Amino acid sequence: MKLVSWNVNGLRACINKGFKDFFINVDADVFCIQETKLQPEQVDISFDGYYQYFNSAVKKGYSGTAVFTRTEPLNVSFDLGLDRHNDEGRVITLEYENYYMVTVYTPNSQQELARLDYRMQWEDDFRDYIKSLDEKKPVILCGDLNVAHKEIDLKNPKTNVRNAGFTIEEREKLTKLLDSGFVDTFRYKYPDATDAYTWWSYMFKAREKNVGWRIDYFIVSERIKDRIIDSIIYSDVMGSDHCPVGLILDDAFIGRCK
Repeated sequence: MKLVSWNVNGLRACINKGFKDFFINVDADVFCIQETKLQPEQVDISFDGYYQYFNSAVKKGYSGTAVFTRTEPLNVSFDLGLDRHNDEGRVITLEYENYYMVTVYTPNSQQELARLDYRMQWEDDFRDYIKSLDEKKPVILCGDLNVAHKEIDLKNPKTNVRNAGFTIEEREKLTKLLDSGFVDTFRYKYPDATDAYTWWSYMFKAREKNVGWRIDYFIVSERIKDRIIDSIIYSDVMGSDHCPVGLILDDAFIGRCK
């Protein structure tokens, strides 16, 4: 079972930069997208054999998520069921017989941490939501979490301590989520891997120099961690300031969940 997640930084723009070729070649069972920046009627895109779901922000050209899946889910839900978080199209949840698939685009705390307080409320509400799902079935969570968890997860940790995405507050929230019974799949497979990043600034040739951050994740319920075959960073795939990430789960998991 192969799953892929990609913050495309505008789906329409990414389509013109090779998105469809990567989608077809990677041949994922589930393909999740963040930062679509569109309403569904603004893009003409479909792939044979896939069901597709979009969750768009009220504000046009902002945020948004989408999922393409080969297996039709039992149920699809959007957002967190809380009015304070329901305008930005940040969450899609697919329910299958034996697990939940969740894609998320976590709010950025923004320059000068203007949105940090809101981010903290979001983190608590999102963690409660994921835990409530996990009480029923295992969860596979993917997306742009807008935080580099540890110093190993970005090139220049010391100069970014109070910058959005690497504040103590944001990092502690991710720690709290993982401590609630979840596993960062990349670190589970590659605990000591360095220079493994998923986002690079467009400035100062950061991607060319690999001065990046790992802020895109696949996280799973701890009780299915033995099903993880690999957690992948497709760092050579262009088209966005993020690269795609992937997760491969073993055939036994496929057998149980289809």
